[in-house]
Amino acid sequence: MPQELLKILLIEHDPGFARYVTEMLGQARDLAAEIWLANDLAAGLSELQTRTPDAILLNIYVPDGAGLANIPLVKAQAPQIPIIAVGDSDDDIVTLESVHAGAQDYLVKGQLTPAWLERSVRYAIERHWMDLALFDAEERYHSLFDHLVEGIFQTTPNGRYLMANLALARIYGYSSPEELIQTITDIGRRLYVQNSRREEFIRLMQEQDTITGFESQVYRKDGSVIWISENCRAIRDARGRLLYYEGTVEDITQRRQTEESLRNSEALYHSLVETLPQYIFRKDPQGRFTFANHQFCKNLGRSPEEIVGKTDGDFFPRELAEKYQRDDQRVLQTGKPYDTVEEHQPPGRDKIYVQVVKTPLYGTDGTIMGLQGIFWDITQQRLAEEKIRRANVLLAQHRKELRARNAQMEEDLTMAREIQLTMLPQQYPTFPPAAPADASALQFTHRYLPAGSVGGDFFTVSALSENEAGVFICDVAGHGVRSALVTAMVRALAEELKPIATNPGQFLSKLNSDLHSILQHTGTPMLTTAFYLVADWRTGRLRYANAGHPKPLHICRRAGEVRPLANATGHSQPVLGLIQDATYQTSEVRLRPNDMVMLFTDGLYEVQAPNNELYSQAMLVAGVQRRAQLPASQLFDELLADIRRFAVGQVFGDDVCLVGMECPGVAPPE
Repeated sequence: MPQELLKILLIEHDPGFARYVTEMLGQARDLAAEIWLANDLAAGLSELQTRTPDAILLNIYVPDGAGLANIPLVKAQAPQIPIIAVGDSDDDIVTLESVHAGAQDYLVKGQLTPAWLERSVRYAIERHWMDLALFDAEERYHSLFDHLVEGIFQTTPNGRYLMANLALARIYGYSSPEELIQTITDIGRRLYVQNSRREEFIRLMQEQDTITGFESQVYRKDGSVIWISENCRAIRDARGRLLYYEGTVEDITQRRQTEESLRNSEALYHSLVETLPQYIFRKDPQGRFTFANHQFCKNLGRSPEEIVGKTDGDFFPRELAEKYQRDDQRVLQTGKPYDTVEEHQPPGRDKIYVQVVKTPLYGTDGTIMGLQGIFWDITQQRLAEEKIRRANVLLAQHRKELRARNAQMEEDLTMAREIQLTMLPQQYPTFPPAAPADASALQFTHRYLPAGSVGGDFFTVSALSENEAGVFICDVAGHGVRSALVTAMVRALAEELKPIATNPGQFLSKLNSDLHSILQHTGTPMLTTAFYLVADWRTGRLRYANAGHPKPLHICRRAGEVRPLANATGHSQPVLGLIQDATYQTSEVRLRPNDMVMLFTDGLYEVQAPNNELYSQAMLVAGVQRRAQLPASQLFDELLADIRRFAVGQVFGDDVCLVGMECPGVAPPE
């Protein structure tokens, strides 16, 4: 049977790469494509006015474009056509931002193969049409350009707006981009609080052709003043003549206010550190002490007045003082924290071992203004470690004992698996609390299949009140001991957050911040996805927040529908522990009697068939749809058996966790 000919628009300025893409698509086994080539962004947008391709391959770094902002620009021109972003950077953040901007996928040029390109095009088209089916007509055709959080602009060198998006208009207090463009006809005079700020902007653009992080105070429409940060570049024609400026604007008022609050809290900082048992000090770039807490003063046997203004050479032997000063310079020159164990000799006392952490201190202008050090006595710990090292040398000489220890480790892993399984719910709460399990308004079922001895998946079900249940599920990348340890940390952190457990967005935001604070010292990020919901059986309200986790399925049995629980904003939110200040939003849907919510980890569908076909999320939704009327336990067992038959070797390659919440007693809508 002949294949359907797909029409693909390739927006790419490099002829060599364009030929390479054409050749790769020509080698595709299950895809026939006709390539339409546009050698820059303007040509691509013009092409979309007259022809409608099935997919768009967009190089986000075409010379006349604006980087990642190219994606919403093309999306605004062709909202019904899937976009696959292409770039040189192999960076998870770029990938995440590309998808947030509207791309179905992001491909790295240097990693492309015919099979990978074919799969990306085919799946991008499938995913795109599935997304369109989930949104109403207004959301499908509304320009993503006007939903960006950042303001986007194009201005003439003399200070007039050529283009602005809705986000920019809102930042400046205007109801529409048209009102902003018509009102602000002289940016330097009407916008900036400081009269010379526009001149400084023009000067930097003339010197560099680009600006990042240009911070200024500006007037909003109502006369109030806010802080903004601008990123901009000059757009020139083929002859190098300046056409216009193009860039983005971010409202940083809250950050600047926070920075001011931090400066005002310096006195509070000093009062706090005085109560800590560690030795804390600060130095200026010349190595002179500018602060010493009570413990540090006690350690040296000097008063603060006798320490401030002095250097290490005034208190320590020359050899030690020179080492301390070399370490200080390392922090000041690299701007990176320094963590070490070193010898320390307080005046008139024996040498001790201390754990030292030195970090740079930054001024409000972003320059290093000195460093802060904190240390504590670990002499006994160091001596104990030395004993352990000597013991390890002896252990290396006894192979038999080592083999016995290895066997013990296997037993420990087995026990760890058993312990991990006991961390999962052994019985579920009932609603109301006195109701029998089979008469509960909310009823729960789960299946947990770790791929190794210990797994990286975890879930919990808890009663938040007599009518509210909280369901949490997470997936730590991998399925070994490291993943299990992070899973245990997440469980412990989640337990501590019970006071805010009724607010899903706040719950995930605090969990993310706490996890980031722990993992940032490991040097290796552990990607952790999570989903948290709160269900109220008396009102039928289901509130939830998602941290990069596969969207659970809302099975509406009476309507015969299966709907993914998407974020209300339509945008994905980052995984836990990656971005410290990430804020997670709470979304809400209505539950009806006999509805079911199915939560799962990505190990359920990321399986491959012997013919290399991937079990897609669309196939998962279809499998659930066919069994929507079954009880959760039967649905789960049949679904798992179906996927096993599909998979290579009939086994799952990753941890699998399934949690079902059935709602037989949810209050009907009024």
